[in-house]
Order: sequence, then structure tokens, then C-alpha cells
Amino acid sequence: MTIPTLIPTTVVGSYPQPDWLVDRELLGSKLVPRVRARDIWRVPEPHLEQAQDDATLLAIRDMERAGIDIITDGEMRRESYSNRFATALEGVDNDNPGEVIGRTGKPTIVPRVVGPIRRRAAVEVRDIAFLRTNTDRGAKITLPGPYTMAQQAKNEFYADDEEMAMAFAAVVNEELKDLKRAGAHVIQLDEPWLQGRPEGAQRYGVKAINRALDGIEGPTVVHLCFGYAAMVHEKPSGYSFLPQLADSIADQISIEAAQPKLDLGVLKDLAGKTIMLGVLSLGDKAVETPETVADRIRAGLKYVAADKLVAAPDCGMKYLSRETAFGKLRSLAEGAAIVRRELQ
Repeated sequence: MTIPTLIPTTVVGSYPQPDWLVDRELLGSKLVPRVRARDIWRVPEPHLEQAQDDATLLAIRDMERAGIDIITDGEMRRESYSNRFATALEGVDNDNPGEVIGRTGKPTIVPRVVGPIRRRAAVEVRDIAFLRTNTDRGAKITLPGPYTMAQQAKNEFYADDEEMAMAFAAVVNEELKDLKRAGAHVIQLDEPWLQGRPEGAQRYGVKAINRALDGIEGPTVVHLCFGYAAMVHEKPSGYSFLPQLADSIADQISIEAAQPKLDLGVLKDLAGKTIMLGVLSLGDKAVETPETVADRIRAGLKYVAADKLVAAPDCGMKYLSRETAFGKLRSLAEGAAIVRRELQ
């Protein structure tokens, strides 16, 4: 499939997992898990991979039917956006977790880093290979970013959190190279903690991102947001860390804009970057009309050229119902098509 040069559509990463795959009520009752949360899976281990594959096919077909240009696997195999990769690494103790203060100010159970962080093996290569085998759309894969992983771990080995973040960046870089070789068209790093912990981000956030993306060819994205709408209901109207990403080597910056009603004038600070603009509010269960989506895209075009704007949801769609998520994605595709026709 040919990806439009003007205002292509994509997803941030996750799509609702079916009720037969995970206990969605239990998932929604937890804080976003940093350690493994095996109790959410309804399918026993011997059959879990096959069930996750079947759920992935449903997610792929939904995104295709909705008309999305660049899709993911829906992250059906993940308990959260970050814990699947982070807990697969050597040097990370998942069995005896520690505790840190999370973005919401509450204590959060996290893995302890007790030795050198290394990859045992590729973690998500099968995921992107499965996606490429089952779609002709643009294929994107996401990984947790190194700054965010460092904030979601208890450091008991490295001299400080910056040294730990750079160790995470090195293994992310190794994984990304394997994902590109496996056929990923677009690579995305999820870095919501840049916004949540801007003090450290000011010192070494961009440095860690650039190490993770070093030598990675093709479109690269850094996504930051205020947190899942299901967990964070009141959101600020501005980012505490955003203009600094102009100094990153990422091609695209993905931001949440619809729910917080972001002042899009901040996009002027990211001149030269492609902007992946959140135009679907995930805090509203009502499905936007295509015209509402078109209006949000038009607002972005006041600051970003049409060939530098990608339309997307605000964040991952994991906590929505499948019906709502599909409806919103269909409106996303139709709203982008409206504006594309106007421009052409």
C-alpha cells in the first residue's frame, strides 16, 4: 500500500485487547504495570502465544478496515507499553521488585536493576515479523525509551540514574537494529516520563534518546504524553519538556494534543521535525466525527506543513472498548482524507 505524502494516519501503539485474552476489569483496576502482571491473561501459558497471535490479527484487520496507513501489531502481547521489554533484560531483578514514586505521586512497584543491563536475546523481532507477514500497510513497532525505563526502575547498581539510562539506551539501540532488519518501516520510542520528570530529562533525556537512535535508518519517532486517559483524568494544557526534542535525532515528535486542548503554538519550537499530532481524545468515549478530526488537523496545519504532519490518537488505545477504538480510528482516517482533498 502507498502511504500518502500528505497527512498520513497512524496509531500510537496499543489497541484494545479482547476480553477473552485479558481480564480487562483487572487490567483497568491496576496502575500501569512496571513488573510482570501475568494474572491479567485469561489463556494458560501453553496456548497463550497462539491466542496473542489471533488477537494481533484482529487488531491488524481493524486498523486496516478503519483505513489507517501506518499500523502496529496493537501490542496484544504486552501487559503495558514498557514492561515486556524492560523485564526481559539481564541485570533486572523482577522476582524481588523495588518501589519508586510514580508519575501520579503514588508508590509504584518496579524492577530492581542489580547488575549490568544487557539483552539476553531480541525481544520484539517476532512481533514485527508477524505484523509484516500479515499486512501490506506501513508497519510500526514501539519500544519504551531509555529515559522512561530508567524512571521505572530501582537503581541498585549504576552510579546514578543517568548512567543507568545510558545503559538502557545501548540495549534499545541493539533491539532497534534487529527490528529494522526484521522489516520495521517506522520505529517509535515511548518516552512519557520526559514530561513527568522534566528535571532529569533536561540533563540527559535527549542524550539517552540520541544514543538509542544512533545509526537507525528510516523514520524514527519519540512519543510523549501526559499518561493514559484512563489513569490521568485532569491534564495540563502545556508540556514541561518539549522544545528540547528539537535537538534529538528523531525524525518525528509525537504529542498528545486533543484531550488537553494543547496550545499548538508550541510546535513552532520543533521546526524541522515531522509532528505526529494527537487529534483523537481518548478521555472522551464518544467517537469524534470526521469533521471534528479535520478541524483538529487544520489547527495543526497553522504551524506545521502538510507534508510534515502525521495524524494520530493522543496516546495508546489500550483502555478503550474495541467498538470505541475502531470508531475513532475510522473517523481519524476519514478526517485526514477530508483535509487531504482540500489541500489537493
